[in-house]
Amino acid sequence: MTTITDPAAPRFQAILLKSHLRLMLAGLKHSNLSGKDILSKVSAITGQSYKRAQYAIALADLNTYLEETTNG
Repeated sequence: MTTITDPAAPRFQAILLKSHLRLMLAGLKHSNLSGKDILSKVSAITGQSYKRAQYAIALADLNTYLEETTNG
C-alpha cells in the first residue's frame, strides 16, 4: 500500500494533471475546471505559459518534468 504524505507536492500534482490532460485530449471535459484552469496549474509546475487548447504541448512538458524529477 502506498501512502501519500503530501498531496500538494508538485510531482504528485503533475501525475494527476498528466492524466487529466490525456482525458481532455480525448474530448472529455471536467465540469468544475476549465481548460484555462488546467493549463494554469500546469504552468505553475513547469514554468511555461500556454495558450488556449495547447493540451498536447502541456502534456509533453509534464512528461519532461516527470522524467527530470524521477529519483534514480
